[in-house]
Amino acid sequence: MKGIYTILLLVVSNIFMTFAWYGHLKLQEMKVISHWPLYAVILFSWCIALLEYSCQIPANRIGFSGNGGPFSLMQLKVVQEVITLLVFTVFTTVFFKGESLQWNHFAAFACLVAAVYFVFLK
Repeated sequence: MKGIYTILLLVVSNIFMTFAWYGHLKLQEMKVISHWPLYAVILFSWCIALLEYSCQIPANRIGFSGNGGPFSLMQLKVVQEVITLLVFTVFTTVFFKGESLQWNHFAAFACLVAAVYFVFLK
């Protein structure tokens, strides 16, 4: 169960991270925060990032083998990166209609899947 909790927390964490890092671009495009000064956008993003850290840190603690979890540090990082790119891809295709997936994006994803495979090899 620790592995499932870890992955779920990583997904939630990455949703918040993606909104913190890129959501302001969509809000600017929608004219919601287009007149905000940069420092206000940064503070707004940091408030969202606080939620990210509130999930990321427990995910790493629960999932790390040194704490009784199922993943080594390298495995945690590779899984987290794959989750990050999956969440980012969904976010981009849903919220930024001008962005589209190309063949090279799928090739890159295949390489990431291979990275997950290799990092879990004994």
